[in-house]
Amino acid sequence: MTWTIRPPRAEDQEMLAEIYLSVRRETFVWVDPGKFHREDFAAHTNGETVFVCEHENRGVAGFLSLWPADDFIHMLYISPDFQGLGAGTALLQALPEWPQHRYRLKCLVKNRRAKAFYLANGFRVTGNGTSPEGDYEELSFSPV
Repeated sequence: MTWTIRPPRAEDQEMLAEIYLSVRRETFVWVDPGKFHREDFAAHTNGETVFVCEHENRGVAGFLSLWPADDFIHMLYISPDFQGLGAGTALLQALPEWPQHRYRLKCLVKNRRAKAFYLANGFRVTGNGTSPEGDYEELSFSPV
C-alpha cells in the first residue's frame, strides 16, 4: 500500500476524533465505554505533534501523536479497516530521525496486539506502571 504521512488539516479533525473514539471503545473492552468521548481527541493531543497517515485512494487510515520534548509517542491509532496493512509502521518510520532516535511509549498490558506490534518494530520493555485504564509497560525504541 502507498501511504502519505502529513500534518493534520482542519477537515481531518472529525475523522481523527472518530478513529480515536471507535478504536478505544473496540480495543479497551475492560474500560467502561462511557468514559470515552469524541472530544477526547482534541484534549488528549493538545500541544502534541500529530502525524496523519493517509492512503492515496481510501482516505485517512490513522494517526500518531508525539510529545517531542520527551520523545514520547503518546498515541498511535489505526482505523480497523487499515489495521495490519502497514499504516502503523509507516507512521513510526515518519518520525523525525527514525530509526536513529530513541522514542518511548506506554502500552497497556491488556493491549497484547499493540505490544506485539511495537516489539516487532524494535521496541523493548523498559519499565512498567499503572494508569486509570490499567497496568502498562513502558517500551523504548533503541536506535539501530
